[in-house]
Amino acid sequence: MTDYHAPTRDMQFVIDEIAGLDSLASLPGFEEATPDLVEAVLEQAGVFASEVFSPLNQAGDHHGTHIENGAVVSPPGYAEAYRQFVDNGWQGIGKSTAIDGQGLPFLVHSAVAEMWYSANMAFALCPLLTSGAIEAIETHAPKNLQDLYLPHMISGEWSGTMNLTEPQAGTDLAAIKTRAERDGDHYRIRGQKIYITWGEHEMSDNIVHLVLARLPDAPAGVKGISLFLVPKFLANADGSRGARNDLKVVSVETKMGIHSSPTCVMSYGDGDGAIGFLLGEENNGLACMFTMMNNARLEVGMQGVAISERAYQGALAFAKERVQGIARGHSERSTIIHHPDVRRMLMQMRAITEAGRALAYYASAQTDRAHHSPSATQRETHQRRVDLIIPIVKGWCTEMAQEATYLGVQIHGGMGFVEETGAAQHMRDARILTIYEGTTGIQALDLMGRKMLRDKGRAMGNLIAEMKELAQELAAAGGDIATLAPRFAGALAALEDATGWYLAQAAEDPDLGSAVGVDFMMLAGNVVCAWLMGRAALAAQRYIDAGSNDRFYRHKIDTARFFVERILPRSEAQLLMVKAGSASVMAIDADVF
Repeated sequence: MTDYHAPTRDMQFVIDEIAGLDSLASLPGFEEATPDLVEAVLEQAGVFASEVFSPLNQAGDHHGTHIENGAVVSPPGYAEAYRQFVDNGWQGIGKSTAIDGQGLPFLVHSAVAEMWYSANMAFALCPLLTSGAIEAIETHAPKNLQDLYLPHMISGEWSGTMNLTEPQAGTDLAAIKTRAERDGDHYRIRGQKIYITWGEHEMSDNIVHLVLARLPDAPAGVKGISLFLVPKFLANADGSRGARNDLKVVSVETKMGIHSSPTCVMSYGDGDGAIGFLLGEENNGLACMFTMMNNARLEVGMQGVAISERAYQGALAFAKERVQGIARGHSERSTIIHHPDVRRMLMQMRAITEAGRALAYYASAQTDRAHHSPSATQRETHQRRVDLIIPIVKGWCTEMAQEATYLGVQIHGGMGFVEETGAAQHMRDARILTIYEGTTGIQALDLMGRKMLRDKGRAMGNLIAEMKELAQELAAAGGDIATLAPRFAGALAALEDATGWYLAQAAEDPDLGSAVGVDFMMLAGNVVCAWLMGRAALAAQRYIDAGSNDRFYRHKIDTARFFVERILPRSEAQLLMVKAGSASVMAIDADVF
């Protein structure tokens, strides 16, 4: 299996030129985020990911997890690696210094997290869930709970989870049956949750579960859901770990991928009831849970980028070593990287990965600006952009990861179908990304409904107007970059056309948003990625014009050109699919399928 090497050069380029680290560092709270510090963090994270997490990836996939004596046993080496992770302070890298975090932007956290996901995605899901739980507790818990739980979670000594799904309630959270009963200053939780990632394990000293449950007098539907902090071990008054709570793992799932990440069935309150503490207000739990879910969706999009990067590295290494056939211009058998079709697939993987990285980092930087910009107007503007783009990041990056990992197997040929190379694992691991934290269809519904209809297309219109400025810059740039302009302008026009058509038709067709949403979302993702790739090409050209001979910059332009020529044209077909509407989708009655 190919060793993982963190692509820190491209990460740093995107952080600087697309996400705008300089302007982020001027915001309150980010004064320490100097270029030198961020570069050092990325380098150290790359070493840690390559030397600690990556060597456990394939072995952990083969070993999986199992239950012994009522506890989940992780693969060999995982507990030791997690201890190193904690000792090096990685869990708190993107958290505020006010809660003992390191005060770096979420953007830097995202770049570091990309390395964790590339190196060992199944393992890295544990700190991902902890990070989201920290944010929900920081935002919604009373101070006494923050003081008891956050220091241990920021350090990583205690991990966190989110508990939404139940056997009868998947995406439809209105159907959850887990109960919460008031008992003095706390609540008693009873019920069962499924698909709880890292719901039980031995790597951390405690696990803090965030659990959705319904009070006896709660209104029906999602408006009657509350959110509770339910720890595996209660915290004593001094913050130390106390008595075991009434909860347990029932089983772990046998899955297609991410084998070393325990996906648990959790049971709460088989005895006296699991003690839980309310976060936020009663019956407002879904809104509180979305505090962590929005960033989780962004991070899952980042996982799509990460697994694409890992698959690309493996395919590239194989293509440079595998000898087969005689390529044009060669007199003897040559490595397959010299064959145009293999080069096409490698370029497609590379373009997907770099475009996704630009999209995810851009969204992370917008998240930082939404939280830290000095004026309320600026924060609101950036938050609208974040709200609009998160479903695109989650949907586009994870769907394209399916394509990238498929190509990784294809480049390996027959060896891609053999587990030894690792290519199959990447494809299996990537498959969950379009499902958890909301399926691709759910992301599309979010985009078409809450993010488009609710504001009558205002946020999308603002983004389109901003992207139009780039079309003019590309045309004026000359050379290879100018060739990007007409294709980008045409795709942008397709997005604008699709947006206007949908907004005009949606009121007349209640099925429209769901029927065409995925096509629209992928169209939007292609265009926004092309916009960011175009910006990257312009930035690279500036370095070349300043006298740089570094081939990295030339390659950024070449990759942008490939994206615009070979991936962006899908936008024209996606426009046609959007404007086809819902008629053919709904034509056959459900009972005769």
